[in-house]
Amino acid sequence: MWTSGRMSNAKNLLGLGISLYFWGLMDLTTTVLSGSAKPLTEGQEDNLSDKLHQRMKRSWVWNQFFVLEEYTGTDPLYVGKLHSDMDRGDGSIKYILSGEGAGIVFTIDDTTGDIHAIQRLDREERSQYTLRAQALDRRTGRPMEPESEFIIKIQDINDNEPKFLDGPYVASVPEMSPVGTSVIQVTATDADDPTYGNSARVVYSILQGQPYFSVDSRTGLIRTALMNMDREAKEYYEVIIQAKDMGGQLGGLAGTTTVNITLSDVNDNPPRFPQKHYQMSVLESAPVSSTVGRVVAKDLDEGINAEMKYSLVDGDGLDVFDINTDPNYQVGIITVRKPLSFENKKSYTLKVEGANPHLEMRFLNLGPFRDTTTVHISVEDVDEPPVFEPSFYFVEVPEDVEIGTTIQIISAKDPDVTNNSIRYSIDRSSDPGRFFYVDITSGALMTARPLDREDVSWHNITVLAVELNNPSQVGSVSVTVKVLDVNDNAPEFARFYEAFVCENAKAGQLIQTVSAVDRDDPQEGQHFYYSLAPEAANNPNFTLRDNQDNTAWILTRRSGFRQHEQNTFYLPILISDNGRPVLSSTGTLTVHVCSCDDDGMVMSCNAEAYVLPVSLSRGALIAILACIFVLLVLVLLILSMRRQRKQPYIIDEEENIHENIVRYDDEGGGEEDTEAFDIAAMWNPREAQLVVKNRQDMLPEIESLSRYVPQACVMDNNVHNYVLAKLYEADMDLWAPPFDSLQTYMFEGNGSVAESLSSLQSVTTDSDQSYDYLTDWGPRFKKLAEMYGATDSSGALW
Repeated sequence: MWTSGRMSNAKNLLGLGISLYFWGLMDLTTTVLSGSAKPLTEGQEDNLSDKLHQRMKRSWVWNQFFVLEEYTGTDPLYVGKLHSDMDRGDGSIKYILSGEGAGIVFTIDDTTGDIHAIQRLDREERSQYTLRAQALDRRTGRPMEPESEFIIKIQDINDNEPKFLDGPYVASVPEMSPVGTSVIQVTATDADDPTYGNSARVVYSILQGQPYFSVDSRTGLIRTALMNMDREAKEYYEVIIQAKDMGGQLGGLAGTTTVNITLSDVNDNPPRFPQKHYQMSVLESAPVSSTVGRVVAKDLDEGINAEMKYSLVDGDGLDVFDINTDPNYQVGIITVRKPLSFENKKSYTLKVEGANPHLEMRFLNLGPFRDTTTVHISVEDVDEPPVFEPSFYFVEVPEDVEIGTTIQIISAKDPDVTNNSIRYSIDRSSDPGRFFYVDITSGALMTARPLDREDVSWHNITVLAVELNNPSQVGSVSVTVKVLDVNDNAPEFARFYEAFVCENAKAGQLIQTVSAVDRDDPQEGQHFYYSLAPEAANNPNFTLRDNQDNTAWILTRRSGFRQHEQNTFYLPILISDNGRPVLSSTGTLTVHVCSCDDDGMVMSCNAEAYVLPVSLSRGALIAILACIFVLLVLVLLILSMRRQRKQPYIIDEEENIHENIVRYDDEGGGEEDTEAFDIAAMWNPREAQLVVKNRQDMLPEIESLSRYVPQACVMDNNVHNYVLAKLYEADMDLWAPPFDSLQTYMFEGNGSVAESLSSLQSVTTDSDQSYDYLTDWGPRFKKLAEMYGATDSSGALW
């Protein structure tokens, strides 16, 4: 039978062995294990097989071997001994070891059966090996024992420290948490055998982080250990946890890990304004929604706990200003809600409140989570453009209004305290036809050209107002002019009418229906009245019937029309409207006499009426050539007259050749010298007819002006009406030379932006420039020397 032995190792650990008993037939066993070289016959093998199957007893029991891990000696580590009862100690039995680690990790003495470990064993890498043992007859090689398995188990020692496989740890806990609040649980793992001794029994302890935190020695759960921990005072904590095996006893191995704990924020700090008074300023021209300034309430909390909501709770500017919260920076932005005016109110006072919208009930005892501050806003004055009152004008004007009639007074004022003077003008892009004119000082809007509703019924013009002292300040207003209809257009035929009457027409037969159109648009609608013209009232051939629906019928009055007697009739028809005053016009209906069949279908008319427009007769051709000749003569005559007009207009060569250029041969009287142009002609054209000067271009122009200017306007000195009428006449007169146009200069002199360009008043200035050198320029500059040069007490120049 097999037996095994286990000797004590260096640590005096006894191996446990259980003898193996071999049950079998002694004679058969003796035969098998005797070492006889004589083989069994076939009958003997069958007999042996039958006997083995008949005796089903367990022949042996094989036990485990135990060996300590981490052996550090120099000699092979003895594991145990294999022995067979067949072994007589004479070396005839050979032991063979096979299986896991055989020959590499474990070796066996084939004579004695001693098993040794030749490598360092680590239980954490492999806890047991399964091997097979066999006893052979050394001489014959036959098995002396059946092959059997046995196990070598590696016995654990405390050679592994606890490890935190998930460390380092990161955790957070709300600030101001109660004592004992759970933070995080840490776990250490020991690779030693937990079923053998205390090598894997771990105990936790805290090495760093007291007195703020504690750890459960058995579970590794970390809890808060100090009350009222404030994040605003200290936010981050580094806690070091130790895990020690052997139940924490002396000699146990230990491992550590770090736990980074952050105190999360809670809303335990109310907001506070660092300033109780803010001073801000804003320009009165600031547009609506523009920013005035910012206020901020400090909150030591963060995130949602530091969110702020700002509002205006009191003050005299609640309807003028507004406040919004910037969600990114938690600041209050004060903006303009309504237009400001320095002239109306120069300062405002606001009371601003900042409050936390998210509160925690357990911290309400720390105080009201809101705060207020006072904001003083000063409105700064700026130079504003003129303002029109009202801001929009709507004017209705009859289309027959005279040129120069004032249709509306446009009023604007400077909103500033200085109240500068205003000058008016029209934006010409809004009035390209130049139908209107505005007085530069009074703002009187006048017509400058005739208005025609049928041409332009609406005018949308823009009037500009400019400050006299600051032309960059410009205000504007829209003026809508509706041109009212006046009955100034007579009705006329809707188209050219040409009728045909058959030679066999009967009396009372309808030959044409006519209708009319009128460009006017009366409120009560158009209604036309038709009748034959007075010269055709007793026409024996045709008559007219007014249908009272703005149409009329032309009927034959007789029968028996003949082409050879008269092939064309011209019937004048009078058309009147229902306007006030009533207007009428005469239209002519052309009636051709044609030959028709029995059904009234036209067959042929007089051919001459159709041939003449294509092939003219000899007499018509001669008349046309005569007209062309007359036109050529007129053109030559006009050209010769224009050459004569290019000659000097003033007979005296030394006198002025243009009314805007004045030549002085000696000292003149300045503005008293009106030899170049008589200004009185602009005030009373009648006087210009009496003053006949040696100017060829003056008298005809003045005479033509007086015919178009109403005398009432002249008597009233209405210069605007006169000038506007003259301007319109000059624009319409295609034959008027450029020197006949009258210009109005309204940007020079006192009251203009450029002020006076005259040097007559310069003597009163404070200029320190000396003009004494004028006395050396000769007698021609004597007058200037007297005006500008310095004089002594006796009156002499020096």
